[in-house]
Amino acid sequence: MPVELPVPTVVEWYDHAARDLPRRAAGVPPWAVLVSEIMLQQTPVARVRPVYEAWLQRWPTPDALAADSPGDAVRMWGKLGYPRRALRLHECAGELVTRFRGAVPADLDALLSLPGIGSYTARALAAFAFGQRQPVVDTNVRRVVARAVAGQGNAGPPSGARDLAAVEALLPASPASAARFSVALMELGALVCTARSPRCGECPIAAACAWRSAGYPGHDGPTARPQRFAGTDRQVRGRLLDVLRGTDEPVHRHLLDAVWHDANQRERALDSLVADGLIDPLPDGRYALPGHRRSQQPT
Repeated sequence: MPVELPVPTVVEWYDHAARDLPRRAAGVPPWAVLVSEIMLQQTPVARVRPVYEAWLQRWPTPDALAADSPGDAVRMWGKLGYPRRALRLHECAGELVTRFRGAVPADLDALLSLPGIGSYTARALAAFAFGQRQPVVDTNVRRVVARAVAGQGNAGPPSGARDLAAVEALLPASPASAARFSVALMELGALVCTARSPRCGECPIAAACAWRSAGYPGHDGPTARPQRFAGTDRQVRGRLLDVLRGTDEPVHRHLLDAVWHDANQRERALDSLVADGLIDPLPDGRYALPGHRRSQQPT
């Protein structure tokens, strides 16, 4: 039978063990929380932090980002990976300006209506930026709940409705307490209840962990396979974008051709970047980051 987690113990552990992350400082505006959540999707904190800080220094508000071109956003995104997130963030800034007067809305449905804001991100914003009682479910939280509550070594494939219900059942009734517990649970999964080498001897809820009580049974269900990167179209896309991020001017095709030996794969990657709106083919045969024609009008 699933067990309940000792909420005060998790929060107390978080209060002294949490990492000092910029978005967790007092008075951080909702826009900064939104930027951090988008950047942290499938990307480690160490890689995100310098880009996050530079981004907010340049674009401290949605209005500031919306006033620049989407190509500027892609260039600033650098090597964080999954660069379509930069385009969605730029599009989101525009929506915030036109629909919400430049403010991040607190309403969950309004958050879900924004470009690039899915179920996890909307609930994370509601909880962490506005102190609401919302189940926030990422990979770390799913793993902690699977082990400590359900006694399973692996959470298995995600299931949106089931995962949300399982986490919501653990939340305290008070919105402020629920939001604090949500971030604490996420941190516990990131620092202690890790995927490969859980530090059970340091876990504040080891005595209540169903997985530990059951003798750490292995997972016998389906698991997600890790994605390789070397030699994939993702790698080629990144190299093509690197050429454009390294200059303010459009580039000729031969500069793109030089970054990858396989012409068919290179062409496929380039076509996909154009289709995703990350690269603009210009009438003169050159290529540029999106928005170049708008932002570089002749004088």
